Amino acid sequence: MALVKESDRFLLCGIGTYIGALALRHVQETMRPLPIEPLTGAPSFVLGLSIVRGSPTPVIDAARLLGASASSSPSSLSRFVSLKLDDRRVALAVDTVLDVRSLPEAALATTPPLLQQAGADLVPLIGSLDTKLLLVFEAARLVPDSVWQTLQTPAASV
Repeated sequence: MALVKESDRFLLCGIGTYIGALALRHVQETMRPLPIEPLTGAPSFVLGLSIVRGSPTPVIDAARLLGASASSSPSSLSRFVSLKLDDRRVALAVDTVLDVRSLPEAALATTPPLLQQAGADLVPLIGSLDTKLLLVFEAARLVPDSVWQTLQTPAASV
C-alpha cells in the first residue's frame, strides 16, 4: 500500500453544482453553521461575522466565490469549514462536507484551481484583502466529475 502524504489529503465539499477540495493542512474543523452578523461594506462573498470558539470570524460564502448569485440566504447554509490562517481563522460556508480523500499529484495536475470559476476581479480583490486566504484558495481545487466518480469507488478509499 502506498504511503499517503499529508499534502495529498483534501476535504471534499459540495458547493452548488461543484465539488471543492480543500487542502486538509488548511482545515481546522467543520461545524454546523453559526449565527452570522452582516458586515456593511464587505465584498459580496463575505456573509459577515460569526463567533467561532469565542472569536469573531469572517464567514465566506463558497458558492458566491464560484460565481453563484447573491440570492442564497445564510439560513440555507449547511456547514462551515474553519480554515487556519496562521493565528486566525476564516469560516467557509459550503453546502455539504463529503469526505476526506487523497488526491495524488497526477490527479491534482488535472484538477482546476477552486477560484477558476471566480470572476476576473475577485482573485485580485481577495489578494488585496488577505494574502494568506488567497494562498489557501490557490491550494484548493475543483474536482471534475470524472475524478469524483473515481474517488467514489471502494478501491479509492483512504
